[in-house]
Amino acid sequence: MWRGLWTLVSRAARGPCRPCTRQGSGAPAPGSGATIFALSSGQGRCGIAVIRTSGPASGHALRSLTAPRDLPRARSACLRLLIDPLSGEPLDRALVLWFPGPQSFTGEDCAEFHVHGGPAVVSGVLQALGRVPGLRPAEAGEFTRRAFANGKLSLTEVEGLADLIHAETEAQRRQALRQLDGELGDLCCGWAETLTKALAHVEAYIDFGEDDNLEEGILERVDSQVRELEVALDTHLRDARRGQRLRSGAHVVVTGPPNAGKSSLVNLLSRKPVSIVSPEPGTTRDVLETPVDLAGFPALLSDTAGLREGKGPVEQEGVRRARERLEQADLILAVLDASDLASPSSCNFLDTVVTPAIARSPSGNRQRLLLVLNKSDLLPPGGPDLSPEVPSHLLLSCLTGEGLDGLLEALRKELAAVCGDPSTGPPLLTRARHQHHLQGCLDALGHYKQAKDVALAAEALRIARGHLACLTSGGGTEEILDIIFQDFCVGK
Repeated sequence: MWRGLWTLVSRAARGPCRPCTRQGSGAPAPGSGATIFALSSGQGRCGIAVIRTSGPASGHALRSLTAPRDLPRARSACLRLLIDPLSGEPLDRALVLWFPGPQSFTGEDCAEFHVHGGPAVVSGVLQALGRVPGLRPAEAGEFTRRAFANGKLSLTEVEGLADLIHAETEAQRRQALRQLDGELGDLCCGWAETLTKALAHVEAYIDFGEDDNLEEGILERVDSQVRELEVALDTHLRDARRGQRLRSGAHVVVTGPPNAGKSSLVNLLSRKPVSIVSPEPGTTRDVLETPVDLAGFPALLSDTAGLREGKGPVEQEGVRRARERLEQADLILAVLDASDLASPSSCNFLDTVVTPAIARSPSGNRQRLLLVLNKSDLLPPGGPDLSPEVPSHLLLSCLTGEGLDGLLEALRKELAAVCGDPSTGPPLLTRARHQHHLQGCLDALGHYKQAKDVALAAEALRIARGHLACLTSGGGTEEILDIIFQDFCVGK
């Protein structure tokens, strides 16, 4: 049976692909493409599971599985008895919804079955749908891919939807929602419109430059528009790493001399026993990493070996790895023992790590540093002895938790600078693909400025506009689309 269904799908795939413009009669349209179905909610037992279909046979599937067999009112939930279309056996009592195209997520006729989430119910409904002629199981991301193909979502909005599904922190959720709402796509479309007008003016000059019908200074206006666009593109490209950090997580490295409480701080921030804590110096000898949510921002938190002259080859290798990881950090959490600031190890750490990092200044994409004086519970009532002089710092006790709120607020501000604040400012570039096409557009504008011939200048503008089109539409490259849509689960 499945072989026959796949034959139907193959035949449909060879036919012309066009958006569905029907108002939803509920009858399958021969040759208009396969209808897909999948479980859209999560796997496992749950109160309610959502099964959806998309394609020309969605109305037929809805009629086949429900009693009575008439289609419910569009976009209104209706309680129906679900039955097996072959045996007539009741499967469940469920809410069903009917979304006639093109006013649906995919732009095609769609149906949803909100069934009870037990495995037997879900399996029974999926098997029943598989027995309806013209239906086949959906592939991963196929619903969203159809929405993209039918013009319901741009490619940047598709990426925003994928990021929203995978968002684990508040900052990631805010950024994904902004991209799903079309902010990045709208920005790129505005730039593309500027280039379209500029290209039209240049081509008009090529065609009618010898006539007197053109306004004076038309090429000067194009040059001005190109300069303004270059500034905007350069600004976004300078911030490109921030958006990618927001999507994948900033690299936060905890470092300091032995026995300063680095592992205790990692365990406190991650809210689980990631690292072994011991009064014996040099307990941590390798880099231990854990993904965490720090003040609403995603981060990869690294616990490292204490910085000192290693005793033995194993600890020496651990210290080497700690220094290597320190160079890769977006944010350094430098930890010192507040009750032992005058020790040689603390002074050496201040001189070799903290002071140079502060001197480099946290401008642009440079490393940022927070100095944490741990073990404040061991201090006398007057506070720590700050001789030698200690830079701006935060007091913390990993034992009692005192000072943790202040540290989290400082982390929030630093990570907002490292990752960008998704609540304000222009939309961020969250993927290397975005950066590639904007850089290509900027390079093409550079070629425009250097062109000695007007025809070459026009071609440079075409290339620049093509990069912006690829950013929002993919440029028809199937390999790129495959990579993007593989981020989705089956049923989305």
